[in-house]
Amino acid sequence: MLGGGLFSNKPVAAPTNPNKDFEVTQPPDDTISAMAFSPATMQQNFLVAGSWDNSVRCWEVEQSGKTVPKSMQSMTMPILDVCWSDDGTKVFMASCDKQVKCWDLGSNQTVQVAAHDAPIKTCHWVKAPSYTCIMTGSWDKTLKFWDVRSSVPMMTINLPERAYCADVDYPMAVVGTASRGIVVYKLEGKPEMVKTVDSPLKYQHRCVAIFRDKKKQSPTGFGLGSVEGRVAIHYIQPQSSKDNFTFKCHRQNNSGTMNVQDIYAVNDIKFHPVHGTLATVGSDASFAYWDKDARTKLKSSETLDQPITKCCFNSNGQIFAYSTGYDWSKGHEYNNPAKKPQIFLKPCFEDLKPKSST
Repeated sequence: MLGGGLFSNKPVAAPTNPNKDFEVTQPPDDTISAMAFSPATMQQNFLVAGSWDNSVRCWEVEQSGKTVPKSMQSMTMPILDVCWSDDGTKVFMASCDKQVKCWDLGSNQTVQVAAHDAPIKTCHWVKAPSYTCIMTGSWDKTLKFWDVRSSVPMMTINLPERAYCADVDYPMAVVGTASRGIVVYKLEGKPEMVKTVDSPLKYQHRCVAIFRDKKKQSPTGFGLGSVEGRVAIHYIQPQSSKDNFTFKCHRQNNSGTMNVQDIYAVNDIKFHPVHGTLATVGSDASFAYWDKDARTKLKSSETLDQPITKCCFNSNGQIFAYSTGYDWSKGHEYNNPAKKPQIFLKPCFEDLKPKSST
């Protein structure tokens, strides 16, 4: 059961599933580049995953942990991001083909809803009181906002560099760019820039996620992961200079050399929707849970046999999904075509409770 219970795994030669988690059936044929669970407005749990095989797949996740493949759509080039509409009827797919398509799950039809002059790295649904739209970030150095009924963007904002990662939690949006740029936007009324942030990290940004104030439940800052095994926790308006900090993660002691660490990329970061704690996944083939307020690690996973590329929580925070596959972090010579991507599901609610409440 995803809410508890045991899951036995057949013995295998390599530790493809050392954490004994639920395996998603019929995963994509190439590395997973984006994953998202259905919104809280839907009673069932559905998971979508986009891949470098040009596809987006959808599964229903049953309470037992069983996954049922529901449907699949393809684009002409690799998928770089996916997101849901707030009512759960549509999935948006951003691709290297410079388009975003809207997949209507009811009719199983797709239609183009956004375009850029270069591959589209991020897409997010924005639900404001006065408008709904999708926000798209591209390697053409622009951020665009689209009413999906129109082929012309509602607004285009120039970015300092190519969009590498982004997150939206209304009324806040954060975009991380090439050259270690960070731009914060407010989305009330109409989207506008609040500030640029000097990066607290010295290496390329890989992932960003917004976190909320525990009392007010309003977005108040973000976690930022880099290729150098480090995460920054950054408040937009810190109460104290000590509020903002960085921590090392996804590093391994090199068995062959004394006092040398192998440093891996932080490939994804997500905050738990109930507890406000966070998960990180990395090229070191592991995931970890963290309590940013207690500044402590809550749990480390066993190491898998491939890098972990993406992760996400379902809407009520009971399920943690993570995907494994080669991320090319060690070059082509480490690519093993015999190893296929996988997606795993894990009951996680208890493990992510903050230190103070355990």
